[in-house]
Amino acid sequence: MSKLTAMEVAHAGPGKHSDGNGLTLVVKPSGSRSWVVRYHDGSRRRDRGLGAFPDVTLAEARRRAESVHAGAAGIAPKPAQRLTFAEAARQAHDHYGQQWRGENTARDTWRRLERHAAPLMSMPVADVQRGDVLAVLLPIWHDKPAAAKRLRQDIRRVLGWAAAHDASILSNEAGEVISAALTRQRPKRHRDAVPAADVPELLAIVRDSDSGDAAKLCLEWVALTACRSGEAREMTWAEISGDVWTVPAERTKQGRSHRVPLSRRALDVLAEARKLDDGSGYVFPSPRGGSLHGATLLKLLRENCTGSSVHGLRASFRGWALAQPGVSWAAAELALAHSLGSDTAQAYLRGDADLLDERRDLMQRWADYLDGC
Repeated sequence: MSKLTAMEVAHAGPGKHSDGNGLTLVVKPSGSRSWVVRYHDGSRRRDRGLGAFPDVTLAEARRRAESVHAGAAGIAPKPAQRLTFAEAARQAHDHYGQQWRGENTARDTWRRLERHAAPLMSMPVADVQRGDVLAVLLPIWHDKPAAAKRLRQDIRRVLGWAAAHDASILSNEAGEVISAALTRQRPKRHRDAVPAADVPELLAIVRDSDSGDAAKLCLEWVALTACRSGEAREMTWAEISGDVWTVPAERTKQGRSHRVPLSRRALDVLAEARKLDDGSGYVFPSPRGGSLHGATLLKLLRENCTGSSVHGLRASFRGWALAQPGVSWAAAELALAHSLGSDTAQAYLRGDADLLDERRDLMQRWADYLDGC
């Protein structure tokens, strides 16, 4: 293969033009020119940018390529640390953040990266290869299909931002190049409940979806308060007093009113829901008028590939609550508006008739768990 000439470097058309020894001139459709060298670091093949032409001449590019090969062989010290994937992710989030719907999207994206893409975070972003991306996607591709799809989008966004700022990144390693390795996701078998540890991710997936705001806020309300779907969908502003929601007797399964202490996050949800007020009195009004339809929340879960029913969120809460130190069985049951039944059980109700103070602490701990898990 013949080497490039100075004239060819200056006038080469769009594409990649090899000079040998792993050195390539990359010419963008815009006409910009940059140098990239491909080298082997142990058993791995890597690409490194050497700078843009004409600031880096052909002769200088060849010299830098030789230096890179020498360094990879242990003959010269390694270059200084470059931008890590985590640093690129932070900058990409700052760049794209104004396009997102709110702080929750940015927060959920970062948590997803920290939880599932931890091996990438400390890597130089220019060194991330398709095998590295697959290594974090494949373990959850079928077990957590919705989270895996969004994780791929997150990684692709970060690498896309990095490629726009680093000429050594020649392709997006989370893009179409890995599609063949990601087999069709199996339909997820639906369950009534998911482990409590997975509820935060479920809510993050829902918040990140394109579904209506009323439905998304309503589903989060169900999770935060451990209430029944119908109680939340038909809730009105008149039922809220300070940090307590009183569900009227005619809308409870037990046929008696039920007080629900509200966590700080639940109050935040109400503040967000105020923006949707259409004059109907419903906290989570349907875009078509009136209250949300009975199938709306279930459809929201199904469309986002989650394996839970809406009612299953109550079971998720109950399993978590009964495992917490200092939480009485009675408080956990009353949080779900269950009847305590026997005379022995009713003995728990002396003093604070429905253990509101104890349940207030319990629901705040649950909200903190969902926010920080």
